Amino acid sequence: MVNCVVRNWEGEQVAEATIDLRVASEENAKHIVHRAVTRQLNQGRQGTASTKTRAEVRGGGRKPWRQKGTGRARAGSIRSPLWRGGGVIFGPKPRDYDVKMNRKERRLALRTALISRSEDLIVVEEFADKLPRPKTKDLLSAIARWGVEPDSSVLLIVDQRDDNVYLSARNVENIKLIAVNQLNVYDLVAADKIVTTAAALAKVQEVYGG
Repeated sequence: MVNCVVRNWEGEQVAEATIDLRVASEENAKHIVHRAVTRQLNQGRQGTASTKTRAEVRGGGRKPWRQKGTGRARAGSIRSPLWRGGGVIFGPKPRDYDVKMNRKERRLALRTALISRSEDLIVVEEFADKLPRPKTKDLLSAIARWGVEPDSSVLLIVDQRDDNVYLSARNVENIKLIAVNQLNVYDLVAADKIVTTAAALAKVQEVYGG
């Protein structure tokens, strides 16, 4: 179980929140999180890179010169990988990079990744009403009051996407805003700090705490 301080818009402590999730054992945690991250990154790969072998390159059917007597090295085809315009040795071919993980493994990896980042987790009250219009400066000021260093990469998790919050955060390079139903292992591992609303944390507990 992890106990977290809940802060308001001004950065003051106003409540406490807890999250209790079942995680992987210490000896397996690193492995399962690594597999989940690898799987997620591989899903972004098309796997369509393709090169031609010497058998697939057009031409090269005739022996360019006789085997002996010319003083040159013997050659059987102008499409040899040693020649300009020839085939490629061990080049990439279309392939599937997918890593198989069942649903239980994926959920366990996400829970483990989240709990492992508990020291970098900041829980705040719902703040959408504090931004009646898009204002990046106000959002950055609030994040600083919550204890985030200016150059830190931040994963901002909200219960539901609010247009004003989204527009305030989208132009900041080191802030990534996601709804709680988009939670994923890679974003949890990659961010320096994780800022989540209390409502989003409660939903995580509801969905993954069973």
